[in-house]
Amino acid sequence: MSSTNNASPIQQKLQQLPLVILCKSIAIPGLILFIFYALLFSHPDKRPSDFISFSLIKSSGCSNTATDSPTNLSHVGFVVIGSLNSWKHRRAYTESWWRSNVTRGYVFLDKEPTQEFLPWPSTSPPYQINYDITKLRVYPKVVNPIQVRMVHSVLDMYRVGDKDLRWFVMCDDDTLLLVDNLVEVLQKYDHTKYVYIGGISESVKSNADFSFDMGFGGAGYILSYPLAEALSKTLEDCLERYPYLFVSDQMAQSCLADIGVALNIEKGIHQVDLHNDISGFLSSHPQSPLLSLHHFDVIYPLFPSKDRYESVGHLMKAANFDQSRMLQQTICYRRESNWSFSVSWGYSTHVYESIIPRSILRKPLETFRPWERKAKPPFFMFNTRWLYNNPCEAPHVFFFESVEYTSNNQLLTTYVRTSPRNLPPCSATGNHSADPISRIQVFSPAKTRKKAGGIECCDVKHKAETNVTEISIRSCAKNEVIA
Repeated sequence: MSSTNNASPIQQKLQQLPLVILCKSIAIPGLILFIFYALLFSHPDKRPSDFISFSLIKSSGCSNTATDSPTNLSHVGFVVIGSLNSWKHRRAYTESWWRSNVTRGYVFLDKEPTQEFLPWPSTSPPYQINYDITKLRVYPKVVNPIQVRMVHSVLDMYRVGDKDLRWFVMCDDDTLLLVDNLVEVLQKYDHTKYVYIGGISESVKSNADFSFDMGFGGAGYILSYPLAEALSKTLEDCLERYPYLFVSDQMAQSCLADIGVALNIEKGIHQVDLHNDISGFLSSHPQSPLLSLHHFDVIYPLFPSKDRYESVGHLMKAANFDQSRMLQQTICYRRESNWSFSVSWGYSTHVYESIIPRSILRKPLETFRPWERKAKPPFFMFNTRWLYNNPCEAPHVFFFESVEYTSNNQLLTTYVRTSPRNLPPCSATGNHSADPISRIQVFSPAKTRKKAGGIECCDVKHKAETNVTEISIRSCAKNEVIA
């Protein structure tokens, strides 16, 4: 037995002092460097949180193993489930949010990449090959082998053996993730416990067909590391109980339920079980951080003038400046002209030629169609508004064009009209036509993240001489929202 093992607790502490002093001597200059870096840092594709996660902690060699330290991006392992066939045209979706040398994880493929995929680009997650599920005892009985491979990715990720992970984030390769928002949400949860986080479908029928207590896997579900470890030990036995299940997320939910773990629902995780134009859905997002969007291949492009891939990249231009505000709805009024404004930050702005209550504007306009074309109502898991040709109720729609910093520590997002409304002005007494407005400029704080669930207010200034309307987002005064 070594002398260290025979030493008293006090002696062991003394023996550890040189290492502690060394770590502190490295960490303190590193902290000063980080502060200096954060003050000068302005690149929109990286965050100071990325820098401290990987430069301070990783390069120092003095990894903090304390379980009560705040979760950061280095604690999250992303499990992107794809295939060689899908990766050909979905790679752009994943690369829009993946941060090279910052995010951790892999895209799991069904087979080794062929020459057309090589050399594997650094802009993509590194790849892993899924376990050959034909070797499973249950394989002859499974009704959907592809989905078994997908759920088996939890075990495949665990077997890779990456260290210091607290969370596994499972998602498909046609999913957009907002990783800063994910980290902020994960900080609410205890990663040392069994935790299962996800979002349900927007479609009543989808939830009824599978489960109202299931994290839909395309949009992404999240497992704490202890839960992923527990699931990995029981997954193959569990699959033998449920060979008849048809989809991977239902398999995962069933196995997790057998462990005794229930779903924690986060409203910002979006399966997007909708069809056609989802602009009405995105323009009235709930007051929850946007975490994910899925199913880009089956909906119209998010922006009318762009294709699907360009649209995702364009949305991320705003997200790279401030993820906390993405799609967050702010409603305000210009009463001298009887105009109502609804801002979905980083995506769209709607202008109405009448004063419409917030309770109505918070309901999404039904620009989309149900996921199941033959489904019977109710279709959706939320209330909607019908689209009317009434000029007092139909919005003028402006889409996100650009984002930039201003000289006074604000973010300026600009929204432009892509097509005329083609309706006459609202004829109500005192109402003014919004047809002349060609551009809307929205100013928001640049240095502070929007608090989750926080409601903000705004001031409106219309410049008739330039056909530009300015909206300044600010904190609400006492009783202002309910006035």
